[in-house]
Amino acid sequence: MRARRLSPLLSLVALLTGCAVTPLRDAAAPRSAARWYDAVDWRKAGDEAVAVLQGYIRTDTTNPPGNETRGTTYLGDVLEKEQIPYEVLESAPGRGNLVATLAATGREEEPPLCLLSHIDVVTAEEPTWTKGRGPLSGALDGGFVYGRGALDMKGLGALELMTMVWLKRLGVPLRRSVVLLAVAGEETDSQGIQFLVDQHWGKLRCAHVVNEGGLGIEDLLAKGQTVYTISVAEKGTLWLRMTAHGEAGHGSTPVAGRAPERLVRAIERLYARDPDPFVHPSLYELAARLADDAGGVTGFVLRRPWLVRRLVLPKLLESPPARATLFDTCNVTGFEGKKEPNVVPTEVSAILDCRVLPGTRPIDLYVALRKHLDDPNVSFEILDRSEPAESTWDDPLFAALARHAVAGRPHVVAGPALSPGYTDSLYLRRRGARAYGFTPFEVPQEEMSGFHGKNERVSVANVHRGLRTLFRAVVDVAAAR
Repeated sequence: MRARRLSPLLSLVALLTGCAVTPLRDAAAPRSAARWYDAVDWRKAGDEAVAVLQGYIRTDTTNPPGNETRGTTYLGDVLEKEQIPYEVLESAPGRGNLVATLAATGREEEPPLCLLSHIDVVTAEEPTWTKGRGPLSGALDGGFVYGRGALDMKGLGALELMTMVWLKRLGVPLRRSVVLLAVAGEETDSQGIQFLVDQHWGKLRCAHVVNEGGLGIEDLLAKGQTVYTISVAEKGTLWLRMTAHGEAGHGSTPVAGRAPERLVRAIERLYARDPDPFVHPSLYELAARLADDAGGVTGFVLRRPWLVRRLVLPKLLESPPARATLFDTCNVTGFEGKKEPNVVPTEVSAILDCRVLPGTRPIDLYVALRKHLDDPNVSFEILDRSEPAESTWDDPLFAALARHAVAGRPHVVAGPALSPGYTDSLYLRRRGARAYGFTPFEVPQEEMSGFHGKNERVSVANVHRGLRTLFRAVVDVAAAR
């Protein structure tokens, strides 16, 4: 039978409607969990969490050197008062890692849910901070808690601790164990989580993980709308030393082909790479969820991947963080070589931080870079590499986090996202755990500058709401049915 030919207009309609994406609907909360939601006096519980966070910030765990055992002592004091068993395992002297467990009630129906945070915080230039709100102050001022770690990541660590406390206080029956992990060294080399995974996996056995990431950003894409990008995937790493070689010479006389010039040319070629963007599937899912909130023409566009690529992708390319999720990236982060002003050395090097998307192996990018530069006088040394990792968002923990992030709130959207960096979740995903980056704080974009910057802070309102959100999500996936 001969097919009928569609008119151009009908063909366009068929194309548009046929390409729509329907977002995955997050399952409803178990009815048995709801009885625990408001068994807590949330006002008092929130105030208690604020006080715990203040004390935690005042515990100096700046890395370097870390001294995370100080942090485990502080957290351990809270756990001891609640009679929650824990142990501290040092990956190096003074580099403590805390493991606390609330065991399943009766037969364990599922492997443990792990609540992960890192104890260490980055350094801070105290003179640049507002007086009285210093990096170790834990000051409560104007409705905010100030100090290094308020956002990254003692804030979430305090919420995870207090979630454990309330599970214990209420005697919530658990169908799976809940494990609190507070680890050392995330800001430098992830030594803590690697130590636990490699040498103490039997104490963890994480099937699901909540870790840092996924802040709610106010006015991210539209005025009045807050978007939680829950991290489900992270780029892998390829750290390189790129070395240019040439003849030594006197600094007074420029001569083509010497090492410094070769290195400059190699860096220029490196930044001139022009690969095609790769859109991770999580972007289409997030766009479809945003479409439900936006409605109208905007919603129509966001549900259709080809329109997202055509109309939304150019906007994403203008934002460095968003752009980094669309490409395998390489960035020069330092230089090495002799530093004598009047001597041209035989070797100079640049340190490269390359990040690879899911679907790319670090070794493949390494080979591609060598081929792209195509200079026998430029060599590469692999300093470190790790494979990218991801978790499905078709999962009850993801659904619970997203559900409670938006519950009862207009114009708040939660969906999956690819992170341009990596966290300790990488090492747990390698063991088969499904890990989700979710910090239940909602912040305006200007407050994001507190990450590794000055005047880092989190609002009291965020601590109150965040504790309630995290506790309810944990109850959904861990409480006995």
